[in-house]
Amino acid sequence: MIMEKPMTPTRKPRVSPVRLVLLLLLALLLPLSALAYNKNRVATDANGQPLHISGSVVIIEPDIELSEVLAGGVTEPRREWTQAARRLYPAAVRSRLTGASKTLVPDYRIPVDLPPASRMGQIIRLNEAVSMSVLAYSSPGNQLATKGKRLDWTLGPGVEELRKATGADYALFTYMRDSYTSAGRKALRVVGLLLLGGDIGGGSQIGVTTLVDLRTGQVVWFNFLAKQTGDLRDEQGASATVNNMLQGLPL
Repeated sequence: MIMEKPMTPTRKPRVSPVRLVLLLLLALLLPLSALAYNKNRVATDANGQPLHISGSVVIIEPDIELSEVLAGGVTEPRREWTQAARRLYPAAVRSRLTGASKTLVPDYRIPVDLPPASRMGQIIRLNEAVSMSVLAYSSPGNQLATKGKRLDWTLGPGVEELRKATGADYALFTYMRDSYTSAGRKALRVVGLLLLGGDIGGGSQIGVTTLVDLRTGQVVWFNFLAKQTGDLRDEQGASATVNNMLQGLPL
């Protein structure tokens, strides 16, 4: 059984310039997603066959924040919701991977005071940048000529540092923002539909996840999720979200 340390009540969401740009990019893509959008990709071997997980997996502490969409459309972070999601989501991931007979090592919790310029800090930031690149340049009409339709991204040999720290062969990174409509916003949506004939919008669930081979640095799997439904505040909702986020994972 994997033992994990209790969540620190005062822990705040990690913020970096790359992550802020990623959030803006996701916000731009979300209106194009209709009710749900799920885009997963798997790297292939020299023969063009999809790769499969062969070794142990470590879940890197997910970057999750839950918010409430107020009547005027402003999004306000909710600490209690976020803490619940940070506990429930990794637990649901462990359950899913264990059920698929995958070997897990203890989750890696990112130190609150981790210096961005440290080796580990650079790995975390590099994964953010690579994830943004995959999302931006793997969509139809915006693919890089040098990569075509292949999932051909890497974090480089520096990830060996993370492998030494965790003992895992693969690292699963997750970034997610989930928002829920307030009572006031719900009322305005009804008014908008009745008087304006359109939906002014409410909550949404967006996320990016990658699986990185810590022996080579290769991104072996990527998924982007954008939905107008979903709930990470309870166990059932977290399990449903994990099923969507891990869709296409090469088990």
